Parts: sequence; C-alpha cells; structure tokens
Amino acid sequence: MPLSLQNAHPWKLSIDRAKQIQSQLRSIVVTEDRLGTVRTVAGVDVGYDQQTDTSQAAVVVLSFPELELLDRQIDRYPNPFPYVPGFLSFREIPPILQALEKLQTLPDLILCDGQGIAHPRRFGLACHLGVLTDIPTIGVAKSRLVGTHDPVLSERGNWVSLYHQGEEIGAVLRTRSNVNPVFVSPGHRISLKGSIDYTLNCTPRYRLPETTRLADKLSRESTL
Repeated sequence: MPLSLQNAHPWKLSIDRAKQIQSQLRSIVVTEDRLGTVRTVAGVDVGYDQQTDTSQAAVVVLSFPELELLDRQIDRYPNPFPYVPGFLSFREIPPILQALEKLQTLPDLILCDGQGIAHPRRFGLACHLGVLTDIPTIGVAKSRLVGTHDPVLSERGNWVSLYHQGEEIGAVLRTRSNVNPVFVSPGHRISLKGSIDYTLNCTPRYRLPETTRLADKLSRESTL
C-alpha cells in the first residue's frame, strides 16, 4: 500500500546534517493520544549484512487486541548511513519504509524495536518513523540509551519514570515478572501512558511485544 510520506529528506547525509534534521523534525512530534481506534498493530525488525553493507527490514502486522498475524513483508536497502549511536534511524528507516509499502493495509500503530523520545535529542527511531509516515508509533527498547530511573518492582505491569536532564522521557516497564524491564517512550501521536498501555496489551507472555518477537522471527527466517 503506498505510503504518504511527510517531511521526506535524503538519507545519504553527513552527521551534522542528520543532527539538523533531527532538530527540525522533533518539533513536529506529538506526545498526546491522537491515534483513533486501533485494530492493527505492527512491529519492525532490522538486520545487517556486513559483507554487502545492506540492511533488511521485516514488518509484521497483527490484529488488535487478538494479536493474530495478518500480514508480513521484508525488504532490503543498501546502507546509506554509517553505524552511529543516536542516528540509527537514518540507517534503518529506508528498508522499513519499503517493507511498509508492500503491506496490503497500513497498521494503526507501530511498535518499534528502539527509542522514541528517550533519545539525546528526543528524536529516536520511533519518532522519525512516525513523523515521516504520520502513523502513531511507540519506542520499545531492550536497553537504555539515556536517562536515569528508580528501581522497578518485580511484578508485571510495574513501571517507573525515565528521566534525562530533568525531563520525563519514558518509562521503565516490567512486562514479565522477575524479568528485565523494557524502555518505553512515545514516538509520535501517542502519550506515555498510552505507550505503556499498548505495550502491555501487546506483551501477553514474554518480555518483548508479540510485534517485535514475530518481526525478529521473520527476519531470522529470511536470510540476507
């Protein structure tokens, strides 16, 4: 399905120019619930082939709240940007966009395996993808990029705020009891509370959302 991209820009950039784009586009990010009825959720996973310097994006779409697989697509893209922490979206989004365009129906919400506003410049992968596609997005990361937080109680559903430079930028969320938490932050068109709620609803059994698990599985099944 064709995407209607907004605020599109080139992908082969200098780091300084990429930083300027992050600064420009972060002012567009909406951290309020503006997502309407959610009937489908998507997950994305990106892998790399060092030999060909190519990235592969796997996208899965699930029904919500049933979390049944509806669609899955893969696409590849020559890496336009070096591996630099804090700028991974410039490397990962091009193949994600191509995979999204192959879907029969675009999802109502995308859970990204990465950061939203929990980013040094408040513009992680989920923000970048959301602003370009105008699809609501959440960042659900396995590790912390920036910020500090208090300890999280061990039972599923508990969370504490993640702070950076005096600003609440996300939540450290326990999605499974006695298992390491995940780092959740709004990407675009969703609040922190909404991000936490949808993440929990998409994570019924394991540490990671079903969207992320199935996208990762699809990526591993389809070798570069």
